[in-house]
Amino acid sequence: MSEAGKGGAQSRRAALLGTNERFRLYLDHRCRHGHGLSETQLPDGTHTEQDVADFLRKACGVKSRAEIDYNDRARAMLDRIVADYQRWERAQRRAG
Repeated sequence: MSEAGKGGAQSRRAALLGTNERFRLYLDHRCRHGHGLSETQLPDGTHTEQDVADFLRKACGVKSRAEIDYNDRARAMLDRIVADYQRWERAQRRAG
């Protein structure tokens, strides 16, 4: 196991979400739905890797993604976020 404060498997998983174009698209859709915005107001391709990092830190309640490896609540939230994303992906495949 890594030393406290250094990132392990979960923080790497969180970092990889930022590089995933489909996950960033999911955040675009999620944000539009959550704020009642149109695609014109918030187009696909709006969220960046930095936006993903900011979203994950806020949602997981951490200051650094590395904390996710050592914080059970943060890890559980990351699991939930990934599960929600995977559910959205399945729905996208069925719809299109």
